[in-house]
Amino acid sequence: MLTLYWSLLRYRVAVMIILFMLLGTAWHKGLTSIDTPVLLMILALASSYVSATSVNDIADRKIDEINHPGDRGRPLVTGAAGTTDLWILFGVSSVLAVALGLAAGPGAACIMLLSVVVGALYSLPPARLSYRTFLAPLTLAVAYVGIPYWAGVVVVGKSLLTSDVSLLTALYLLFAGRIILKDFRDREGDAAFGKPTFLLKYGKNATCLASLCALCAGDALLVASLAASWWLAALVQLYIVSIAIMLYRLYRSSSRKDEQLSIGVGARMGNGLLVTLLGALILSNQGADWITQLIFGLALTAIYMLNFIEFLRHPERAVVGYKG
Repeated sequence: MLTLYWSLLRYRVAVMIILFMLLGTAWHKGLTSIDTPVLLMILALASSYVSATSVNDIADRKIDEINHPGDRGRPLVTGAAGTTDLWILFGVSSVLAVALGLAAGPGAACIMLLSVVVGALYSLPPARLSYRTFLAPLTLAVAYVGIPYWAGVVVVGKSLLTSDVSLLTALYLLFAGRIILKDFRDREGDAAFGKPTFLLKYGKNATCLASLCALCAGDALLVASLAASWWLAALVQLYIVSIAIMLYRLYRSSSRKDEQLSIGVGARMGNGLLVTLLGALILSNQGADWITQLIFGLALTAIYMLNFIEFLRHPERAVVGYKG
């Protein structure tokens, strides 16, 4: 069971969810150290994600056989596990998510219960939100951004405030613009089983445009939320521009590999934005002056930008690692 749990804990997405949670904690100046409630919430979010992937793999088994043949992260497809195994894992991971949340606090337990419910509604009938053209990406943004961020706030004994609105909405829009691109990877199976994704319904140009609009709107709100840290808002623009370049490259791409490379590199730069923002907030919470924060931000941004430039120069060397 532990092996099955690990295989469904797709680490790239799990790490991103944890980053959103830590951003909620850090925004409320609660992340001066990794204490027990924060660790419990990290484990609770990981379990709620496994709960969601379990039922999603059950619901999308036939689609995954087309989109992910031989993928070890899809045990139903490879035959490493059966449907009964995943139902058991769904039950165990759901209970574990709520129990770990309860250990962190009653408010955290309620949020974890909500997370489990949203995961089930996304994949299972009668709601099956994954088959709703507009609700699918918006629901994923709630599950991957809104709930983790809220959990990060609650776990340090705080409440969502009006000061959270701008940052949380910005993160929500940036993620929504990113997750809608997942449909490029999965279009063959989605088309075979009539899944009405945004890409299949409106086409590549409209999907790229929707992603760009979400990126621009999210950027505007992010800059507004960082008004007190002008240098951090300026650094963010480097990441936003790099993501926009990858969107344009995606729009112009004619091969599936180039599409996935563009999406993957854009996603990596999005992660860099989150890590840079989180690091600056942690340093601020620790009492570091703005110059120290700036040096840290510049160093981290330089690493990501060098990797980005290397990709632009030698895209043939890149490896597709994007998992949606």
